[in-house]
Amino acid sequence: MHAGDHADSLDRATKEFVAARPQLFGIAYRVIGSAAEAEDIVQEAWVRWQNTDRAGVREPAAFLATVTARLAINFTQSARVRRESYVGPWLPEPVDTSADPQLGAERAEALDMAVLFLLEKLNPVERAAYVLREAFDYTYRRIADIVETSEANARQLVSRARKRLSAERREPVGSAEHRRFLEVFLAAAQNGDLPVLEEVLTEDVVSYADGGGIRGASKIPVLGRPHVSRYLVAFAPRFWPQAQVRWVEANGRPAVLVSASGTAVALLSADVSARGIERLMWVMNPAKLAPYVASLDG
Repeated sequence: MHAGDHADSLDRATKEFVAARPQLFGIAYRVIGSAAEAEDIVQEAWVRWQNTDRAGVREPAAFLATVTARLAINFTQSARVRRESYVGPWLPEPVDTSADPQLGAERAEALDMAVLFLLEKLNPVERAAYVLREAFDYTYRRIADIVETSEANARQLVSRARKRLSAERREPVGSAEHRRFLEVFLAAAQNGDLPVLEEVLTEDVVSYADGGGIRGASKIPVLGRPHVSRYLVAFAPRFWPQAQVRWVEANGRPAVLVSASGTAVALLSADVSARGIERLMWVMNPAKLAPYVASLDG
């Protein structure tokens, strides 16, 4: 092979990789629940692609998706152990979806913070099968090839994941309704307005704060309307007076970025059904907030 041929080949390989990249990131992010770790997986896929005998690869995008999904599954299997030692609730790392609402997928599925949070309870192979089917619309045959199982078992994996999710989550409301609930909630939380909080929260609401051990974040989930609303009322005078609030989009849903003296301290996301707010998710860990904030202003 002449130097020129090699340069052409690498040039083509780069173009193919760049074209597939949004999808690769979208797969890795959904399977792992972390943008920073998904970036590492995509980088690793690029290294493997450079070192592959590409002449034998008929469909570069399919090949790259397989490599990425397998790397993400392996990563998630080893990350489980690390997550068990995480201080307090673990929430997914939020992503700004305003520029790419589907995050490289056919459909904007499996992107909601609540869905990613619940997917964490599945095993990594189930999670990957679900993501490839629901967001990327892969055939069961392709999913079977990627996760190295039979087509019948791939169907089984996806159907189990769907069942688990629908058992744990009510039908979410549309975006405008979601925003309305969140606006009413935010005003009530800021004013410590107990009756309004009790009206907008469902009776079995859960509030999760992911602080990764930072001061002021509850290390255990707060459960049930009476506890959550009282907790918010007690919290209000300390938290809100010096806070600035900015409406943003995170994971395809309206969300609220809370800052104090110019530094982001929390991103509030909610899971909202027709009954009201089912879950409150406060991402407070600076390591998860910083990349999100950087992408907003980037």
